[in-house]
Amino acid sequence: MAKRAAPEVNAGSMADIAFLLLIFFLVTTTIEVDSGINRKLPPMEESEEDVIIKQKNIFTVLLNGKDQLLVEDEIMELKDLRAAAIEFLDNGGDGSCDYCKGKRNPSSSDNPDKAIISLKNERETSYKTYIAVQNELVAAYNVLRDARAQSLYGKSFADMQANYKDVNWPGNKEKLKEKIDQIKVDYPQKLSEVQ
Repeated sequence: MAKRAAPEVNAGSMADIAFLLLIFFLVTTTIEVDSGINRKLPPMEESEEDVIIKQKNIFTVLLNGKDQLLVEDEIMELKDLRAAAIEFLDNGGDGSCDYCKGKRNPSSSDNPDKAIISLKNERETSYKTYIAVQNELVAAYNVLRDARAQSLYGKSFADMQANYKDVNWPGNKEKLKEKIDQIKVDYPQKLSEVQ
């Protein structure tokens, strides 16, 4: 009886199949990208002179390890932080700010340009509360910038920024950039984090 030969498996197309599977998994797999807090750091300044800041121009926000807020030496709820920050930033205590709509309290901030918000947190502070406090403080600046943009140009600041980033926006981007920069000069975001 003759020996039968074992049938051979054609492996010629196996490399093609493996290559197609590799391409399939490369195309369909998504890579998670961690997103952080969008903060623009101030430029490095090489000045050796000390800047003197009056204490009344500093809005102090302390966040302890139990996630409690102490704002200007008073315990405050997170929901009240935005309104307190707006009141401080828009005070116009020295009268040099003609667009400020605050109480013009001489014991509070002089001008939005001089006003600084100082945020300090402890190591035990939860990340969730820290971010919530940051969001409220940035929202205070955004509210003031929106109000200023509405009074000057009849548009919200957020819409102006969205138009500037839109590639297909038909308007003059240079003029729009000048308007955005003017609003940022009127209400500069000075948020200092103390360690």
